[in-house]
Amino acid sequence: MTLINKQQQAKVSQAIELAEKRTDAELVTVLAGESDDYYFIPTMWAALITLVTPALLFQTNLWLSQTDILWIQLIEFIALAFMFRWRSLKHFLVPKHVKYNRAALVAKEQFLAQGLHHTQGETGVLIFVSEAERYAEILADRGINNFVPDDAWDSILKPLLAQIKANNTEAGLIAAITACGDLLAEHVPSTHDRDELPNHLVIL
Repeated sequence: MTLINKQQQAKVSQAIELAEKRTDAELVTVLAGESDDYYFIPTMWAALITLVTPALLFQTNLWLSQTDILWIQLIEFIALAFMFRWRSLKHFLVPKHVKYNRAALVAKEQFLAQGLHHTQGETGVLIFVSEAERYAEILADRGINNFVPDDAWDSILKPLLAQIKANNTEAGLIAAITACGDLLAEHVPSTHDRDELPNHLVIL
C-alpha cells in the first residue's frame, strides 16, 4: 500500500506533463509500495530461533520428552513465522543491502517494462521510488547519459529520499520531477511535441 491517494497521483501526473513540455526526454515515474514480500527472511529467522530452542530448554529444570520439544518447536516456528511477517518487523529483520539490491533490480525491470529503452533518440528517464525500502533511483537511457553526467541526479535523489522517509511522497515526487525537468530542459531541450509514453504515475 503506497502513501499517496488518487488526488495526489493526479498532481504528480500533471508535474510529469509540465516537465516533458520543456524537454525531448520521456519521463516515467514509478512508485512501489515495496519491492518484495521478503517472506523468506521471516521464515529464515523463525527457523534459526526454533533450532536453538532445544539447547535453551535443556538448561531448564523442565522434564520434557523429545515429543514435547518437537511440539514446542513446531508451535514456536509457526508463531514466529507469522509474527515476523508483520510489515514493520519484517523490514527491520531484512538487511538493508538485501532491500536495496531488490529495489534496484525492480527499478531496472521497470525501466524495461515501461518501454523506456525503446524511445526515439534513446531519451527515456525513469524516476523509481520504493517506499518500504526507503529507496529511490533515477535511470536514464543513452541519449540522456550522453549529455547529463550520472552524478547530476544525486542532488535530486537526496531531497526525494528525505521526503519519502518523512512520508511526504507527493511533495517528494513533484519536487524530483520538477528538478528533473529543469535539468533535462537544460541539456536536452524540447525540439518537438511528440509524447511517446504515458505521463501518469505508475503504481506497483
